[in-house]
Amino acid sequence: MSFRRIAVMGAGANGASIGADLVRAGYDVTYIEQWPDHVEAMRQAGVTVNLPHDTVVTPVNVLHLCQVAEVKEKFDLVFLVVKAYDTRWAAEMIKPVLAEDGLVVGLQNGMTIDDLSDILGPTRVMGAVIECCSNMFEPGICNRETPPEGSWFALGGLVPPVQERAESVAEVLRHAGRVEVYDDIRSAKWMKLVANASELVTSALLDMPLHEVVKDDDMRTYMKQCAREALAVCIASGSKIVPIFGLTEAEQDPEKYAVELFELVLAHFTFPNTLTTVLQDWRKGRRAEIQEINGHVVTVGAKLGIPTPANQVTLDIARSIESGERDAAPANRDIILASLRQS
Repeated sequence: MSFRRIAVMGAGANGASIGADLVRAGYDVTYIEQWPDHVEAMRQAGVTVNLPHDTVVTPVNVLHLCQVAEVKEKFDLVFLVVKAYDTRWAAEMIKPVLAEDGLVVGLQNGMTIDDLSDILGPTRVMGAVIECCSNMFEPGICNRETPPEGSWFALGGLVPPVQERAESVAEVLRHAGRVEVYDDIRSAKWMKLVANASELVTSALLDMPLHEVVKDDDMRTYMKQCAREALAVCIASGSKIVPIFGLTEAEQDPEKYAVELFELVLAHFTFPNTLTTVLQDWRKGRRAEIQEINGHVVTVGAKLGIPTPANQVTLDIARSIESGERDAAPANRDIILASLRQS
C-alpha cells in the first residue's frame, strides 16, 4: 500500500531528522511542530541535520500546531514523535485530519500504544520502537549521532488488519534506518522500556553524559538493577522476552537478558558526548518522561506485587529535580547509593 500524504507530528531532534530522510526519499511529508522558533527556522532554511560524517540540509513543509485545523486533505500515515506524556492530546489533535484508513505510528519511548488505541482505535494505530540518537538545542538544527545505517526501528500492530500493513509502513521507514516487523510489538516495546529504565533517567540524575556515568562501577550496578526490576515487571504483566536492536535471539534468563540489553545500548547507541533525552530536556528547563519510564515500572510493579526499589529511588530523585527541590548533579550519586542501601 502506498501512503500519499505523510505527517511527522513532533519535529524535534528525532522527528526532524527522520522526516528529512523521508522527504529526500521523495515522499510528501508535512511537519507539525509546537516550538515557534523551530517552525520559523525550518520554513526559512529547511532542516539542517549534522551527521557524524556529513551535514545535510533539507527543505521541508512545516505547520505549527495551531494550523492543524487548517488542513484540508487528510493524512494517510502519521509518525507521532512527541514526548510520551503528550501522546493523548496529540492523538486527539491528529484524529480529525487522519484518513479513514490512515495509520498513526507511535515512534516514542514508553508504552504509548494503549493511549493511542484508546483515542484512535486499534485499527488505526501501529506500535513502534525507536533507537536513534539525536539532539537539538538550536531551532532548525538537528545533531544526529546515529545516521540511517546506525538507527533501528520495530513496528507492529495490536490487531491483524494493522499487522497486515506493517510491512508497507516499514518500506517507508527504512529510508531512516533498519526496520523489523514484530508479531508481538507490546513485548518489543517492553524490551525498550527495560533498556530505557536502566539508562535514560538514571544517568541524567548526575547531569553527565551516559558514557561518563557508566565508568562508575557502583552506578553500573544500580542501573542494571533498574533493568532487572523492569524486566521482572514486564514478564509479570504478561509480556515476554524478545530480541530487539538487531539481535537474532534473546537470552531467556531474565537476569542475564536485562544486563545484555543494558550492555548492548552502551556498545552500539552510546557515544562520548551522548546526552540522554531526559538530560536534554532538563538542560532545556523542560520536564522529562520520568513517569512514563521508571514511573511506569514502579506503577505496574506495585499493582502486580513486584518490588522495584531501584526504579523507585530513580523516580523519587527525578521528581525532586523536576520540582526544583534539588539539581541534577554528580552529588546525587551518593544519595542514590545510600537510598538503595536503606531500601
